[in-house]
Amino acid sequence: MEKPQWYESWFDTSYYHILYKNRDYAEAERFIGNLVKYLQLPANSKVLDLACGKGRHSVTLNSYGYNVLGVDLSFQSIKAAKQFEKEQLRFATHDMREVIDGEQFDGVFNLFTSFGYFDSEIDNLKVLQSIHKMLSSKGVLVIDFMNAAREIAHLKPSETKTIDGITFQLTKKLDQQHIYKFIDFEDNGQQHHFMERVQALKKSDFEKLLDQSNFNIIQTFGNFDLDSFDEQQSNRLILIAQKR
Repeated sequence: MEKPQWYESWFDTSYYHILYKNRDYAEAERFIGNLVKYLQLPANSKVLDLACGKGRHSVTLNSYGYNVLGVDLSFQSIKAAKQFEKEQLRFATHDMREVIDGEQFDGVFNLFTSFGYFDSEIDNLKVLQSIHKMLSSKGVLVIDFMNAAREIAHLKPSETKTIDGITFQLTKKLDQQHIYKFIDFEDNGQQHHFMERVQALKKSDFEKLLDQSNFNIIQTFGNFDLDSFDEQQSNRLILIAQKR
């Protein structure tokens, strides 16, 4: 059997959700509100939350009247998200590199640095090409990614976080293409070690990938308030692209 990829083993554990339990939901809701106002998608538009995790962005998108499908590779995340299911809000497990049969969307949202997990540019293209096939004519794609240039410049090599009685030792490092985070901790007398690895994709990398996938970038923002992007200062790299 093939060894599971890091994202398959780490995202499907309860520890992943403990470590990131303090994510700012109010900030996420403000971000979605700003996107909705900017995009002006018609009421009842069908949208895809791609790599939705436990569904926080999906729920917020649905509250604005959209017909939302949230998908994620993690079975445990989708199991948790399904508690929110109702009319026009669905969740399913799915590999983002594949087309969802029988579905077409007016908008696709890929949020909170949920891109660049794979080993190759070919897989990145597969994701974008699948999105392209699932979008309706002139459909829009939103990618919210870390600002890799600023992340690298301000990289914190190590830190410790204690959450729910578990002390997480976090260590970061770089290679030529990736940012790594190593997560070490003990729970119930057992040592655990996990890793996160994300490609350090910059604005120019996304421009190339999106052009190859037949998208036009129509706007670039640098934070959740949708201020302009500055590669040295911005916290986020938020790309709005349209299918061509």
